[in-house]
Amino acid sequence: MFNFVVLTGRLTADPELKTTPNGISVTSFSIAVSRRYRSGEEPQTDFINVVAWRQNAEFITKYFKKGNMIGIEGSIQTRRYTDKNGNNRTAFEVVVNNAQFVESKRDSNAVSAPGEELGDAASFSNAGESDFSEIADGADEDLPF
Repeated sequence: MFNFVVLTGRLTADPELKTTPNGISVTSFSIAVSRRYRSGEEPQTDFINVVAWRQNAEFITKYFKKGNMIGIEGSIQTRRYTDKNGNNRTAFEVVVNNAQFVESKRDSNAVSAPGEELGDAASFSNAGESDFSEIADGADEDLPF
């Protein structure tokens, strides 16, 4: 059997780092994920509950804020519980195995940290033809790969 989830979406709130009584870092949050839709149809969004533990939780709470796009790899987990009215409930959430950036800092309109500048992204599109030189035939024989 296989339980593997890959999602990209935007955080719906700032993630908060919490610690279990055993000292393990954890954060729970939700992301807004757009569904595919056909032309003329109304776009729809799903709100997916996510939980991250240990280093993943620390990474996410340090670098991601509400509205940031995040990429998540993980698995779906279900939890059963009884609510305050005595009703049995089932919660579905994605447990993060890996989280990553999927947009640049500039694209996310992130506020820079103190002392940090949002400089121009590296770009090679402004190179001119004179910035390149011809490679002689047979020169690739010296390459180690």
